[in-house]
Amino acid sequence: MIDFRSDTVTKPSKAMRDIMYNAPVGDDVYGDDESVNQLEAYACERFEFSEALFCSSGTQANLLALMAHCERGDEYICGQSAHNYKFEGGGAAVLGSIQPQPIENEADGTLCFNKIAAAIKPDDNHFANTRLLSLENTIGGKVLALDYLAAARKFVNQHSLSLHLDGARAFNAAADLNVDITAITQHFDSVSICLSKGLGAPVGSLLLGSKALISKARRWRKVLGGGMRQAGMLAAAGQYALEHNVKRLSDDHANARYLAQQLSTLNGFNVNMKNTTNMVYASCEPNINIQQLAANLKAQGILFSPSKQLRLVTHLDITKADIDTFIKALAAHI
Repeated sequence: MIDFRSDTVTKPSKAMRDIMYNAPVGDDVYGDDESVNQLEAYACERFEFSEALFCSSGTQANLLALMAHCERGDEYICGQSAHNYKFEGGGAAVLGSIQPQPIENEADGTLCFNKIAAAIKPDDNHFANTRLLSLENTIGGKVLALDYLAAARKFVNQHSLSLHLDGARAFNAAADLNVDITAITQHFDSVSICLSKGLGAPVGSLLLGSKALISKARRWRKVLGGGMRQAGMLAAAGQYALEHNVKRLSDDHANARYLAQQLSTLNGFNVNMKNTTNMVYASCEPNINIQQLAANLKAQGILFSPSKQLRLVTHLDITKADIDTFIKALAAHI
């Protein structure tokens, strides 16, 4: 299948599968899994944080960060479009008793500091205690500028807040900016990194932070059912992804630009031509039956999520030839 639905659909390569097969394992809840310990130690060094925690998913890593930063009845501020607010089942409120305070994202994905400041609650028993600002990079494929991240660090220091990064695709942001990942992560008190999106691992995310924060998160991971046992095969895949699949992310970005260019030549699609890393957004004209179009292409082995506002995602299992096949199939059915 040629699958444009998400960069979560990637399959482990043979080399990654070989690493997984041979990975030493143990009981991670007891701290005995060599491969998990090795991944966490590698991540601490790679991202320049004191501690790292291997988690089952990005949703879990983000929730653990929120629960480690905040107590019951506290509040965190984030964007209206933030994944940990909009697409993670309301976990902060449901499981953490933490109140989200969403702020409308600006067109470039940022949050206006004046709006954030206005949303911070006073020290008054009537209000939740505002503890944390959470940013996402990339967000909707958009990259937050380094000077904005530095300004966010300065802002939270001034307002006695902590700063979390949902960095599910932070390596895509680093690739776009042509900087090392630490140029982004250095500004944050905690960072979640997804290993199973563009990096191509089958399962898992990392949460990075201080020793005290990760100790607290590790306890909450167990409470939430995330204490995995012989997880080393998954951790080994994650480390392989970090060591081998980062530099090639620029290929996904180039393919996304090529996809946008080719899609813009077809009648009925209005393509957002702004660079959005590995994501292409397009709207469809009313005369296009997008549901039927998706069904027709699925029968030809091509998958995308049908919507009047399309999101097409490139990843390590999408080639330029796949894009040509997709465009040709679209052209034949519109």
